[in-house]
This record gives sequence, structure tokens and C-alpha cells, in this order.
Amino acid sequence: MTHQKIPRRVFLKSLGLMLLVGGCSSDLITFINEPTATPLPTPTPTPLPSADAIVQAYLDAWHSGNYEAMYYLLSRDSQISMNQAAFEDHYRRAQSIATVAQVDTQLQSLLHDGPQAGATFISTWHTSLFGPLVANNHIRLKFVEGRWGIEWQPTLVLPQLGEGVYLTFLSEQPTRGNIYDKDFHALAAQGEMVTVGVVPQYIEQEAAVVDNVSRITGVAPEDILAKIASARADWFVPIADISFETSLANDNLLNNLSGIDRRARSVRVYNDGDRAAHIIGYMGSIPADYKDLYLAQGYQGDELVGLSGVEAWTERQLAGQRGGRLVAMTSQPSQQVLSEIATVTSQAGSSVYLTIDTEFQMEIEELLGERRGAIVVLDPESGTIYALVSWPRFKPAVFTSGFDVEAWAELYSNENRPLVNRPTQGVYPPGSIFKIISLTAGLEELKLNPETSYVCNGKWQGLGEEFEKTCWLENGHGSIKLIDGLTQSCNVVFYEVGLAIHRDNPQTLPDWARLFGLGNPTDIFGLEESSGVVPDKAWKQSHLNEPLFDGDAVNSAIGQGYMLVTPLQVARMLAAVGNGGRLLRPRIVDRIVHVDGTEQRFEPETVRMLPISPENLALIRGSLEDITSEARGTARKAFEGFAHTVAGKTGTAESGQEEPHAWFAGYAPADSPHVAIAVVLEYGGEGSKEAAPLFRKVAEAFFRWEANQN
Repeated sequence: MTHQKIPRRVFLKSLGLMLLVGGCSSDLITFINEPTATPLPTPTPTPLPSADAIVQAYLDAWHSGNYEAMYYLLSRDSQISMNQAAFEDHYRRAQSIATVAQVDTQLQSLLHDGPQAGATFISTWHTSLFGPLVANNHIRLKFVEGRWGIEWQPTLVLPQLGEGVYLTFLSEQPTRGNIYDKDFHALAAQGEMVTVGVVPQYIEQEAAVVDNVSRITGVAPEDILAKIASARADWFVPIADISFETSLANDNLLNNLSGIDRRARSVRVYNDGDRAAHIIGYMGSIPADYKDLYLAQGYQGDELVGLSGVEAWTERQLAGQRGGRLVAMTSQPSQQVLSEIATVTSQAGSSVYLTIDTEFQMEIEELLGERRGAIVVLDPESGTIYALVSWPRFKPAVFTSGFDVEAWAELYSNENRPLVNRPTQGVYPPGSIFKIISLTAGLEELKLNPETSYVCNGKWQGLGEEFEKTCWLENGHGSIKLIDGLTQSCNVVFYEVGLAIHRDNPQTLPDWARLFGLGNPTDIFGLEESSGVVPDKAWKQSHLNEPLFDGDAVNSAIGQGYMLVTPLQVARMLAAVGNGGRLLRPRIVDRIVHVDGTEQRFEPETVRMLPISPENLALIRGSLEDITSEARGTARKAFEGFAHTVAGKTGTAESGQEEPHAWFAGYAPADSPHVAIAVVLEYGGEGSKEAAPLFRKVAEAFFRWEANQN
């Protein structure tokens, strides 16, 4: 049947007609007149706020690493089930394992279903080891107590995770690169060490086992017995490490005694004991303060890393590229890999080649002997280090194999500070060596005449009678020219020069000291170093809250007071005088050779040209040569009969103890230098009597060695 809509006009006419025809029917009247109840409106629920702001705030907080804000956005039930520390640990641990440097997120979609909502987003982990890791993820939300809250689930971190499923890195440890000298002699290399131990339950002849293990390892029998007594019967009890060669030599004995076990492991081997120890450096556990930094580079946290010397400076290259698989794994005891998220191939470490010759380094070490001090031998034309010697030394192997707690404690508590690399980290007053800089500043800035005469009677009262100072020559030098003041190292001359420079401009002398490379690191390739101290107005105000006095400048002019330098800085300074004014960047790393055969070379580098006129430089060089050859030169006796001319400067620096530090620094031959050398002997006495003769022996050794080079 078809239903048609009746027009309103037709309906009203029909209704009127019905009334006329039917009269006032009560039923009809009732139909028309009875009031009809107005229907109540249907209640409309207040719409819930959108959850998109909550989701975006959560993702933004993750991007900025604000885990506290993320935790605040969780639902109340999620916060009750897990505290903030545990929540943060989920994120921090996973991102640390994956070497994440930054997280980016992008909200994709959001759907509401009453008090429930769900959002999808993309997370991108920018990692140091695996590159970018992109994941499609999902967030669940619930509206409770007037707000949206995010429902915690481990998949919020990464979709592959879950309850009892965590992220881990199954690493492949690359072989560490070697450190070689210039002639390919391995100074540090990967080798094998054998741990000798016992398993108590298998020991049949305890006395024989203990006696033989003691003889082979050097561990006292009572110590071995104590270790056995404190262990479970089925444990492997390590006694000591021995070399692979020692293990092989005692193979039959160790195999035939029940209860003895051996376990080989890869270790860092140092073939020359303490030779060049401060150059090579040492390895040790990752310092707690730097653990996060190492973890971000793919380290697991339990490795040994370079902590000093070249081992530390080239750690990244020596360590190679860590490899392995980033996986989602079930927790113990099953520990099954459920999915592989990323993989990276390991790559062996690069080899580092130094500029030193081990034989020459050894000879210079023997010349220094067991005297606290330092010797630097370098090429004045390129800054190449030929030898860098410090005493006392240490054995790097103490830190990496056969660990000896007592030896470690001795190194750290030893008052002689054997771990300090004195050529680069030891700081000393330069004494009269600094007079080279004072003279240069006077000639260049005050235009002093080198022929100007001064009077030295052994005492100087330029700051007043109450501040009287003395010359090292008790009876004085008499009338003495400025240029001869350097040759004869007259303190009185340089008191006058220092005071004049300071009163003209207090910043002049400190500025010239820095031009010569003092007060700042030399930036040597490969080693840690100290900056030393060049005291000026700013330094004294910040460190001592005092102004810079005239007396400070007078002290600085003769290399005393607050002035501190390293032996390497002094050697570089003399090299610059000898090579015509080029201040060089020292280098002890020659090149790094990667496993693919490519090389990174460290070429000679000039830091700056000293702004000294040729005439003034010639005057200074002439005076330095006179020091070793003229009748009144302070080091003449030390170089009598030497086959090569030498230009250099003595220094006897106050040390705060009875004996001063002894210095001599210079270059040879004087007219065309092949070598620059700095020698300092801590509390060694007078520079002319102690350091200068040692300088000569070092120079003689150098020229013998040079003659044998190709």
C-alpha cells in the first residue's frame, strides 16, 4: 500500500466538515479540547574533554627527557601500581642500552570511546650505535575523576617490550688496537693472560696443589689456603694471572694435578714494563662520573678503558666499533630472544703510531735515572717529540692484568706521585729561564737598549728598603749591560726590567708570557697536560682577591712568585727561539691507521709567529749561546769540549724547600738547531751544576741516535 502525505489545508477543511456533519459529538470535543501533556526533553550528557592535549604533553615530555612530567600524566591506577623511580627506570634503561641520544615523537591519530581513548604515534630513537630506530606505537587512556590518564604498559617504551620482556644488547667485543713506536715496536698490544685457579671439590693432594700453584704464581701458600677455605666446593677459585708463556711452560704439571684449572682471557699487554709508561698511559674501569657517556657510545659499562696517556686520548679509535644485536628478551630463567630490533657489525680498533723510538726513549730514561724530574726532547722545526721522560714511573700492566691491590694503593698514595706525567702535567717556577721573555718584552715594548748599563752589588731596593731583594751572585755583577744580564743571569738587571715593564703597562709581561706559550696548554696530540699559571691582574684578583703589586711583577720577571710552567712549555719556548720565532704544536702521535688501511696523520702545525724583530731575536739567540761558551756564561763549564754548539738558559727556581728546582733548557746546534731539550730536576739544586750536565748527556745521546737514523 502507498501512503501519501495529506496537505495541511485539506486536513483542516475536512475536519471542519466533520464537525458540521456530526454536531458537537462529546468524543470529538474531548479529542479537540483535552490538554495534552508536554513531553520532557531527553537529557543530553556533557561531552568529555578531548584527550589529545594529554597525549601530546606526554610525547613532548618524552622528547625533552622530563620523566617526572610523564609520570604525572599517568592514570591514578598506573601510579599506584608503579612508583616514579621504577617508571623512569623503564625508559632510562632501555634508552641507555640502545645508546639513545635523542627521542622524537609524532602523534598520528586519536579515537575516543566514552571514557576510553586510544592514540597511535611514531617514535624515532636517534642512537649512537644503531642509527635511527623507528617504531609505530599505541597509547591507551582512561577518563577517571575528571581527567584523562595514560594507562601504563611496557610497550609505551617500545612495542616489542612487555611484562617480563626487556631490551638487551648482545654485544660483540672488538679487538683493541695496538700502540706502536715509530719503528713498529708494539708498546701496548692485545695478548692472552691465563688465570690459574682451583676447584676445591676436585683437589686430591692439597699440599702439592698449593705448593705448585704458589711457586708458579708467587702467591703465598697461606693466601691460597685462605681463598680455598672461603669458597664453596664447586666454585672456581682464581688465584692469580700468569702469562701464556708461563702457562705453556708448566703445562704438564698444571694438567696432572687434580683440582687445578686454567682460564684464558684477552688482556692488554705492555711489553716493556715501565718504559714510556706516562706516554702510553694505563687502562682501568669506567669512572662512575663518566659511565653514562660511555654507555651512550655503546660500551656495556664493565669494560676497561683508557684513563691516561695515549690509551685515553685515542680510546675511541683504539676501542673500535662495538657490534652486536639489540633484542627483546624474556627475563630469567628462560632468557629467550623474542625479536631482533637492530644489529650492527663490530669493527676492530685502529692502531696508533707514535713519534718516539723506544730505544732512544729508554736511553734518556736511564740518563734521568731515579731522580724526580722530567726531560723533554723534541724537533724544533716540527714539534715532533723524540723522547718524553718522567720519574718516578709505573707499570701499566698493574691496572689491566694480574691486578695487585697493594701495588694500586701504593701508586695512589705514593708521595712521589708516580702517576703524574711530569713533562706535561708537572708545574714548576721557571726561574731564570723566564728572563728570556722579560728581555724580549723590554726590547720590544719599552725599546730598551741592549747596551744600557745597570749596577748590581748583590742587593736591590727598588721597592724600598723593607722589600730588599738579592742577586744569586752574592757580591754582585758590578756594572753590567742589559744583554749581558741574560748571559750572566743577573737578577738585579731583571728586577729593574720587570718593574719598568709593569709600571708602563701591568699587562705587558703576562701577555708576552702567553705569546711564548705559557699559561695555556700546548695542545699536544695524545697527552693530558696542565696549563701552568701566568699571574696577571685578573688572575690574582680571582684567585687571591688581591691587586697585582709591583713586587709580583718583579718576581715574575725572574720566573718566581706565582709563575708556573710545564717542562713541555719550556722546551717549546726554546724551540721557538731557535727556529726563528715559530711557536709549534707538539705532537707525539704520528698517525692512526684504521683496519681498512686508511690513515689519519697529524702533521706539524705552527700555532703562531712570535712578534719579535729579527734584530732582537738575534740578540737573544746570541746571548743564549754565550751562556754555554763565554767566560762568564752560567753554563760554560757544563759544555766545555762538547762537539756541538749549544744555546740555552739555566734556571734555579725556589721550591719552598731547602733545595731549589734545577733547570736547563736550550737547543743545538746553536746556529741551526736539530733538537730542543728541557731538563728539570725537582729539588735538584743549581741549574748550572745539575741540570746543565744532564742536558749535555741527553744532547750527546740524541746526536748519536740521529746519526743512526736513515
